[in-house]
Amino acid sequence: MEALIEEPGTADTTWESRLEAKALIPGTSTGVAFKLWVGGLLLVLLVGIVAYVNQYNNGLYVTGMRDRISWGIYIAAFVFFAGISMAGTLMSAILRITRATWRTPITRVAEAITVMGLITAGVFVIVDMGQPLRLYQMYLNGNWQSPLMWDMMAITVYLTSSVVYLLVPMIPDLAFFRDRLPGRVPHVQSWMYGTLSFGWIENPPQRRALAKAVAILTVLIIPVAVSVHTVLSFVFSTTVRVSWNSTSFGFFFVAGAIFSGVAVLIIVFAIVRRRYHLEEYITERQFTYLGYLLAAMSMIMIYTNATEFITKGFKASDDDLFAFRELFATKFAPLFWFYFFGGLVLPVLIVAFKRTRTITGLVVASSFAVVAMFIERYFIVVAGMSVPLMPYEPSSYMPTATEWAIVAGGFALFMLFLTLFTRLFPIVAIWEMKEEHETRVEVAP
Repeated sequence: MEALIEEPGTADTTWESRLEAKALIPGTSTGVAFKLWVGGLLLVLLVGIVAYVNQYNNGLYVTGMRDRISWGIYIAAFVFFAGISMAGTLMSAILRITRATWRTPITRVAEAITVMGLITAGVFVIVDMGQPLRLYQMYLNGNWQSPLMWDMMAITVYLTSSVVYLLVPMIPDLAFFRDRLPGRVPHVQSWMYGTLSFGWIENPPQRRALAKAVAILTVLIIPVAVSVHTVLSFVFSTTVRVSWNSTSFGFFFVAGAIFSGVAVLIIVFAIVRRRYHLEEYITERQFTYLGYLLAAMSMIMIYTNATEFITKGFKASDDDLFAFRELFATKFAPLFWFYFFGGLVLPVLIVAFKRTRTITGLVVASSFAVVAMFIERYFIVVAGMSVPLMPYEPSSYMPTATEWAIVAGGFALFMLFLTLFTRLFPIVAIWEMKEEHETRVEVAP
């Protein structure tokens, strides 16, 4: 790719034609592997739906949650998916503001991950409520003094703004699909491209309006994203639970969200790059920079954990000591030490050495980070509620088969959303990549 920009004219046209051809491939062809993958996801999702119907008919009693530990793996999954949703839009917005040119091939999928992650997170909130109509009642009669209400409204605003932020920069590419795919895709799909392109004909007034809209959205989306995860931390830190009694939970949740989100981005980009043969456009350069960001956020997480535990440990009450024993030495110790060494230390080591800082190495590091961050969300929720509030015997919690099936269905739903997005929508920002390429050609000696 770098060699091509040295020769304007024919080489430039060839580069653009290859980009357009590669962008059209996902929308016009589905192989056997794709159909098997979608079929497998639908099967897992069906199992989750059957489990949810069972829970709906019999109540939350079919789960492992009880009055002493009333939040379990559903809320852990909610926090996890809300977390991974942050990195896509936030990173895209920050890189747009700083005009980092390497981000253009990856912003579209990153922004899609935000939307899909938020939708999946919302599903787990509904599942945890037991009765879906309770969500409707919260919107109508919610208590605005409750952090739960703040969080619900913050996520609603974030989801709405993220959908707009995903759609607006996509308009020129949807118009490209509208013009190139008639007769090659179902009529409904063509109608969708025509509707969502909003009459785009790529004239100067439209270009100026698009640039202005993207700039405004980029500035607005950053505080919205940060506020969502700060408000989410209030749901925990404003309670009387010992393990959640922290003024740094807001920063901790934001840092953890970016960390887990970057890890998911690396994994998804590696799959998309290989599946749709985008090696020319999503290069090792993007993975290297994302790896640096992954390592930086990992070190921030190590620092945040150390700060939290050291400050609490020096003035630990009996309840703090109980929580520390469960976390470091007894019930949750295997999860915690895997999270610390496998999810935080290992990614730093992989990124630190050039020999392991490859795409494969970064995918391995990210996989450990994703698993570890889900575990971290689990023991934040469950270990935090395991500390007795009164002098009674500590309670325990273990997810039931119903909960595992629903959680698996949630992960399948998230992956199905992403799969269908890559099938139906432009997965790279074609017009932005063309502009960036033209700029590089103009400045090339």
